[in-house]
Amino acid sequence: MKFLYRRLIFYVVALWATITLNFFLPRLMPGSPAQALMAKFAGRLNPLELKSIAIAFGLDVHQSLWQQYVTYLGQLAHGNLGVSLTFFPTPVIKVVEQALPWTIGLVGISTVISFILGMAMGGISSWYHGKSFDSITTTFFTFTYAFPYFWIALALLYGLGYLWGIFPLSGAYTNGLTPGFNGPFLGSVVGHAILPALTIVFTSVGYWAVTMRNTMVATISQDYVSLAVAKGLKTRKVLVGYAGRNALLPNLTGFAMSLGFIVSGAILTEIVFSYPGVGYLLYQAVQQEDYPLIQGILLIIAISVLCANFLADLMYAYLDPRVSKEGNQ
Repeated sequence: MKFLYRRLIFYVVALWATITLNFFLPRLMPGSPAQALMAKFAGRLNPLELKSIAIAFGLDVHQSLWQQYVTYLGQLAHGNLGVSLTFFPTPVIKVVEQALPWTIGLVGISTVISFILGMAMGGISSWYHGKSFDSITTTFFTFTYAFPYFWIALALLYGLGYLWGIFPLSGAYTNGLTPGFNGPFLGSVVGHAILPALTIVFTSVGYWAVTMRNTMVATISQDYVSLAVAKGLKTRKVLVGYAGRNALLPNLTGFAMSLGFIVSGAILTEIVFSYPGVGYLLYQAVQQEDYPLIQGILLIIAISVLCANFLADLMYAYLDPRVSKEGNQ
């Protein structure tokens, strides 16, 4: 229990620090939130209306930074993330809710696929350590992992989208279709998601494969694995049941963290494909100096990462009891 309490205290403090940084960092950017607000609505509203909107946004220039911070904390306590400047008068939480399913669907599924493929290929490669198969696969995955997201995205977009016209160039579905659980719409969603998903899988599977391979090489050299091989157990049982299970532990933390970052989306990939996820939404918010939307997105991303890390700590402690015992000392 001490381990659990310590982790909870740590994440509560981390959440407070995240909220504080989330408030101050946008205000350290060039420009002023209040000026951006005034410029957006100048000529359409009188000064009194502008002041009322600035107060509603928590950007009242007559308030000190400390007063704005206290107001911001009070709004968060009531679940109020403010109102978006770009999509005025829609609340930030509603704007994010519209983009979140697209990111979770695309990046979430792609991350799980790349993790499973990487773990499998890394384990197989480690079994043939020092042989041609291991050298070829390790070199290939190291090569793919070195590629930046946007380069692969542009290459796939140009080749499979523009030259050959196999897949759509942008968006999440074809305009004119009625969103819902119907064949044409779902087919269009899948077709639009293939290129972004291929980009994410191609550039991330290499990391999991190389990491798993290196961990497995060290694990296979352990005495209990040698004993299992000497007993004549099948290769698959030794690889999965003995070596793979223990080699998987260090990768679970990284996988949990990657699940937390799913909410942020693959920002560059979403920008290249104009995919309406959270990453693309954050890009639009920065362009428009939409401070409430920027703060809301960054806060949701930070909370998702903290929750994923906390679950990873619990999972790791469950799979390896030595962790919780050390934490209780």
